[in-house]
Amino acid sequence: MSFPWLIVHNVLVKKARSALTACAVAIGVMTVIALGIVTESVRTTAAGVLDVGSADFTVAQRNVSDILGSALSETQLKRVGAIPGVQRATGVLLDTQKFDRNHPLVIEIGIRPQDLTPFGVSMIAGRPFGPNAADEVILGTRFVQDLNLHLGDRIRLAGGTKKVVGVFSTGNVFGDSAAMFPLVPFQAFERQPDGLSLFFVKVDPGADVVAVERRVRASSPILAPIRNLIEFGRADRDYQLITAADRAATIVAIAIGAIVVMNTMLLSLVERYREFGILRAVGWTRRRILSLVLGEAITIGFGGAAIGVLFAYVLIRVLARLPELAGILQPTYDAGVFARALFTAAAVAFLGAVYPAVRAARLSPLEAMRRE
Repeated sequence: MSFPWLIVHNVLVKKARSALTACAVAIGVMTVIALGIVTESVRTTAAGVLDVGSADFTVAQRNVSDILGSALSETQLKRVGAIPGVQRATGVLLDTQKFDRNHPLVIEIGIRPQDLTPFGVSMIAGRPFGPNAADEVILGTRFVQDLNLHLGDRIRLAGGTKKVVGVFSTGNVFGDSAAMFPLVPFQAFERQPDGLSLFFVKVDPGADVVAVERRVRASSPILAPIRNLIEFGRADRDYQLITAADRAATIVAIAIGAIVVMNTMLLSLVERYREFGILRAVGWTRRRILSLVLGEAITIGFGGAAIGVLFAYVLIRVLARLPELAGILQPTYDAGVFARALFTAAAVAFLGAVYPAVRAARLSPLEAMRRE
């Protein structure tokens, strides 16, 4: 019998115990993967909204709990536009609305007609709305295709029935699924006269984007320029909390899983004193005994990882169907998901088996026989 097959054989001998231990590892792996996917999905959704505007960086309110709830003003927009190196600053007011079951998160954008082109909007059909046309809306191509709408149709958005006067494209998934309204009437609907959510800043040709970003940050203590996902994470407190919870859950899952594995391996050690004594008597080295016990634990851990990935997939599918997360939780299963599963399982198995493995390796044949 080869050494790897011996490890597998020893795991299969105690089927119930190995299965229960693997399930404990699986729960930890499931927690880590599920929270990781939720965290990444929230970040992708919010960051995707920031990418709608054709800009070098975005400016939001600092330390806001939700980046889409950022509260800025027209006065601040003018100050940012006057900063050296800023070619243009476009202000928009954002909100989200549940339209129907298939469109639970429609992004509503209030913007001035003259800012549409600098914002990266290309009109595909129809025309832009009028600056004060409270009953007009332009829709993204994806939104129009999903609902099979045409120019002149009416749709209920932003608290009233609007006439579709144009269809636009931004080249961004979230932008092409959005609805845009003239800024002033949208501010009135949102009861935020002079209110804006985000500034999309374009710098002068040849200007240093990082330097301009620093000037904007230094101009006001409440402004948070966002150029990449790292800066987005610093600006959005909700994302910071989710990320912290994700990391804490990983630590807790590894700790609890390691304790369960250690308990199982210690119990196995007590039951196998004679076996280890015989193996030592026939010439097995301490290193080989150590490898045997660690190998058994890692085999159980990887089995638990496979089960945990399956559990996590089912859990994410259930969460994605909840009304509170529909349209926000858009899970992506990439190599990183499986890497997290393998890391968690390996850490749980290794930490849980180190002490029992060392004890088993240090047993002498006589001591093992006497304890038996």
